[in-house]
Amino acid sequence: MNPMPSWLASLSDAASGMTVPPQMRPPRHGGRESAVLILFGEGPHGPDVLLIQRNEGLRRHSGQPAFPGGRIEPTDASPEAAALREAAEETGLVPTGVDVVGRLPELYVSFSDFRVAPVLGWWRDPCEVRPTDLGEVASVSRVPVADLADPANRVTVRYGDGSRWGPGFRVDGMLVWGFTGAIVDRLLFLGGWELPWHREGLTDVFEATPDGPRPVG
Repeated sequence: MNPMPSWLASLSDAASGMTVPPQMRPPRHGGRESAVLILFGEGPHGPDVLLIQRNEGLRRHSGQPAFPGGRIEPTDASPEAAALREAAEETGLVPTGVDVVGRLPELYVSFSDFRVAPVLGWWRDPCEVRPTDLGEVASVSRVPVADLADPANRVTVRYGDGSRWGPGFRVDGMLVWGFTGAIVDRLLFLGGWELPWHREGLTDVFEATPDGPRPVG
């Protein structure tokens, strides 16, 4: 078992009061309540974070990398309980091996109308993880923070009608972007991991449709 490192306690303090970009601020009313688990562990290459890649063909966020998570159900005692339950259902995570560290401010995903509670966790007792909800999850990865911070893996992503931009990360065969990419970008900054990178590179994201590819978002 691994005791929680001091850097995660500092990150939790900083992240709990982070500034939320205007486009990610929840509306005063409405939105479906959900939670995601931002789970940090200690791997062979230093600190890492747990990500899933969603299956192609889903109605929402098809093929996108994401943090484990989903809708908060009436039976969930809290957003933390929902995040752990969803992670267990999607990846086989054993919740008793996770210490909940804190929570980021509530965020909003306008594309799917989700109000998201991002729960920060420490993987005190790591276990094997894999896709266990095969209808939703294509792959599960423990991505080293060093790979996310590496300037060679960072890109700027353009999506939607071309007027929206955001940070992206090419890691473990995935392009991490959108809501997840924005959170990763903030956590790298708040954790003191961010390195200077060239922002000139531009990547467009598309999804397949019967009429051909179209921009996502």
